Amino acid sequence: MKSADETAIAILSWLTSEPELMSRFLALSGTDIGSLRQAAGDPGFLGGLVAFLMEHEPTLMAFCAGTGTPPEDVVRAHQALSGPADFADG
Repeated sequence: MKSADETAIAILSWLTSEPELMSRFLALSGTDIGSLRQAAGDPGFLGGLVAFLMEHEPTLMAFCAGTGTPPEDVVRAHQALSGPADFADG
């Protein structure tokens, strides 16, 4: 089982081989290719990477199939980096 950070970095690595998805992620995150290395050290950025995958099941499953990562590892990484989902009205 990978750590949350390792899973997020694996997602980033996988996205580099998926130009359309990488472009979409960059547009949504407001990050550019030149700042990826620096951004990868930011827990918030890593959480955004995992959330990007979690928000679209076909992309999540493509990542898991392409990297041999169990979906449960991505879910654990999402919880670790973004915290548990809380949908209760305050």
